[in-house]
Amino acid sequence: MSFEAITTITEAEENARQIKLKAQADAEAAEAAAEAAGRAAVADAIKKAGEELRGSMAQADARAKTAADQIADDTESKIAALRARAEERLDKAASLIAERIVNG
Repeated sequence: MSFEAITTITEAEENARQIKLKAQADAEAAEAAAEAAGRAAVADAIKKAGEELRGSMAQADARAKTAADQIADDTESKIAALRARAEERLDKAASLIAERIVNG
């Protein structure tokens, strides 16, 4: 084999080795970039889920407060109605007791 052929083969092998090393380095860089992007996407998803959870909790709290206020208003109305009926009956009961005491 001639010296030129050996030199050409050696240069081609070195060139192939350099291409392989560059491809490997590029692949490692791409893998690191993809991993970083994945971690960032997961962090963003966690942050977004937390924000949505806080928003949902705030809405649930507001609905619960509205429902509790409505129940309290309804209860107050029922108490007032019961109190009015009780006062009516109290007057009748007092009259009945007084009549029985007087009539013996």
